[in-house]
Amino acid sequence: MKPTKILFVCHGNICRSPMAEFVMRDLVEKRGLADVVEASSAATSSEELGNPVHHGTRRKLASVGISCAGKTARRLRKDDYARFNLLIGMDEANVRNMRRLFAGDPEGKVRKLLEFAGSMGDIADPWYTGDFDATYRDVLAGCTALLDDLEARK
Repeated sequence: MKPTKILFVCHGNICRSPMAEFVMRDLVEKRGLADVVEASSAATSSEELGNPVHHGTRRKLASVGISCAGKTARRLRKDDYARFNLLIGMDEANVRNMRRLFAGDPEGKVRKLLEFAGSMGDIADPWYTGDFDATYRDVLAGCTALLDDLEARK
């Protein structure tokens, strides 16, 4: 399997994208792929820069044995396009914002997470819904399918 760097992206980088980052890290570790798959996350906005992961996301991840300690929100940068193999948005607005920042997507790196699970749906933002369990289920499904896809391409 060739090395892959994944950047998960949402609006504020305190709920969905850090959840995806740490779920993916957990899956990668459990499959023994930590040396070939790297996960990180970022925001399309600057609203939450420097803030820790939302308490609802921290609580949900902790309930399944995953720590996100030390993570703080950072903003997506133009040079992230060159630094990562995949840039995974949580919803259509994230994808649009990434393509705007990157002046398109010439290498086909920008995708939505649920695409890998066979859906064009969005990952609901628990900041608004309050339903961190539903977001976790979708993030887990998307991350699992993404990792399966990467392993299939060995």
